Amino acid sequence: RVSFMNNQKPQKPTLSGQRFKTRKRDEKERFDPTQFQDCIIQGLTETGSDLEAVAKFLDASGAKLDYRRYAETLFDILVAGGMLAPGGTLADDMTRTNVCVFAAQEDLETMQAFAQVFNKLIRRYKYLEKGFEDEVKKLLLFLKGFSESERNKLAMLTGILLANGTLNASILNSLYNENLVKEGVSAAFAVKLFKSWINEKDINAVAVSLRKVNMDNRLMELFPANKQSVEHFSKYFTEAGLKELSEYVRNQQSIGARKELQKELQEQMSRGDPFKDIILYVKEEMKKNNISEQTVVTIIWSSVMSTVEWNKKEELVAEQAIKHLKQYSPLLAAFTTQGQSELTLLLKIQEYCYDNIHFMKAFQKIVVLFYKAEVLSEEPILKWYKDAHLAKGKSVFLEQMKKFVEWLKNAEEGNQQPSSQVI
Repeated sequence: RVSFMNNQKPQKPTLSGQRFKTRKRDEKERFDPTQFQDCIIQGLTETGSDLEAVAKFLDASGAKLDYRRYAETLFDILVAGGMLAPGGTLADDMTRTNVCVFAAQEDLETMQAFAQVFNKLIRRYKYLEKGFEDEVKKLLLFLKGFSESERNKLAMLTGILLANGTLNASILNSLYNENLVKEGVSAAFAVKLFKSWINEKDINAVAVSLRKVNMDNRLMELFPANKQSVEHFSKYFTEAGLKELSEYVRNQQSIGARKELQKELQEQMSRGDPFKDIILYVKEEMKKNNISEQTVVTIIWSSVMSTVEWNKKEELVAEQAIKHLKQYSPLLAAFTTQGQSELTLLLKIQEYCYDNIHFMKAFQKIVVLFYKAEVLSEEPILKWYKDAHLAKGKSVFLEQMKKFVEWLKNAEEGNQQPSSQVI
């Protein structure tokens, strides 16, 4: 064994230390940020305020200058005219240019032209996307360091870039900075931003973008905690000319409250809470969140129908439904105090019976049950039959209801209950 070990060939010496890998892009002339800034500013001075010439210069310069390394410096110059110190100030001893967003005219048309410069640059050099997003997040945190006019221009530009997809709505997270919110900077900036965003697209497109990054329920955080109410938000943005944004937030808040109400209702039902307690809870929620009776009756209907495992046999499901709904009719009756609420419930029943094929023949039985239990009254049933029904299963359901509707029309005042012939 010893002999074998000694006969091994001696290992070749290896080089230790750092290996340097040369790539073509690293062979470009090196710059420090100051030299990079001087090159960009000199080029912008030569192009002047012709933004098409600016875009061409930036396109050509990317082949010679290291945009990847100095993306922050590049975007600082294009927005503020020079490299920004922490807090958003321009250093006095630095070279600067007036060919930038902050030195431009404060109007939408000019900002749209500048947005095109950024679009072309980022389309040409895709690797700048992340750097630009980081730059905008940083600029939003620096808002207090800028003048009101500079903030307005940046807000308009950001809104346009959000609309055309150059920026992702996640950058709005920077606006939730505590100091910016506290001093009202975030809300004022948001007004200008949303105006230009909605001007480019519409509120529906804005809503889709916000929803994608889970920002659709966070807009009230633009205000301090003691002012985070739908009323305050609505007043502020409506007065600023953004009624559609106010309505959107009000609607979002309402959707959240409705989902919460349905979840709690289902839990109360599964626990078997007394109806009087459930009714009290629902009425408090209606008042607190400004939820209409029509909305509540649809939530109760959905909750009632989702608490049961329904029989798959058509001949048995009607009997099961009548038994189940009879039990919950006092709860539904508490929230059908208006004709419109009754009609809403009728339409929900029609929709449910159409969407769940086993219930197709149960529609009339459910309506008659609710009539007897004083959940539904004569007038809404007749209106539904005449012209307020849905197209879904229309011929089937109208045929089912024909005899009962005839009875309702001809019944004498004293005859309170329908005969077995019409049931």
